[in-house]
Amino acid sequence: MSAIFVTATGTDIGKTFVAAGLIRHWRLKGRAVAAIKPVVTGFAPDAAAGSDPGVLLAALGRPVTPAEIERIAPWRFAAPLSPDMAARREGRALDFDALVAFCRQAMAASPGLVLIEGIGGVMVPLDDTRTVLDWIAALNVPTLVVAGSYLGSLSHALTCLDAIARRGLAVKALVVNETANSTVPLADTVETLSRFAASIPIVALPRLAGADADHPAFARLAALL
Repeated sequence: MSAIFVTATGTDIGKTFVAAGLIRHWRLKGRAVAAIKPVVTGFAPDAAAGSDPGVLLAALGRPVTPAEIERIAPWRFAAPLSPDMAARREGRALDFDALVAFCRQAMAASPGLVLIEGIGGVMVPLDDTRTVLDWIAALNVPTLVVAGSYLGSLSHALTCLDAIARRGLAVKALVVNETANSTVPLADTVETLSRFAASIPIVALPRLAGADADHPAFARLAALL
């Protein structure tokens, strides 16, 4: 049993894109892999195929049905807000202990690697007192951090890595997912991060039209996990 928690420096950075690319890569290589996206906000049932769990299911080669969505993403909220806010809008609250138990059950049931995709950035609130970082710490699994290459991403990435390190958690790799129309070159972002986070492997992922499982960046990243 092994698991990797996929987190990021913020929202819409590319966690699902990276996870889907890794899943496709490993499936092409014949490696057993599973994925869950336990918490989703901004979820619309009539657009499930384009949702984060829908994209993960497609990468896994599984149908995007209500039952399959429920299987990997049991906490779904309609409002595109942080989970604590989105749940409050519906008169609900996210059960943190149940969330941790769900992930542990998924890890125990899988014969191969399990990708656990978080939500938003590493410090996004889940309920009144706990964040995604608390979720990772409760599971005590290594992380894969996804960052962008936009102006400001250096501070966001280094702050994220510092927060994770302060909790004594391992970072397997940092992926710099190229931001569309960024004024900052991808290579420059990677070079600077390499100086400030020298102990962490960094993989540059150029802007791709789709999660191309054959792209060398996914092969390099997969070898680190």
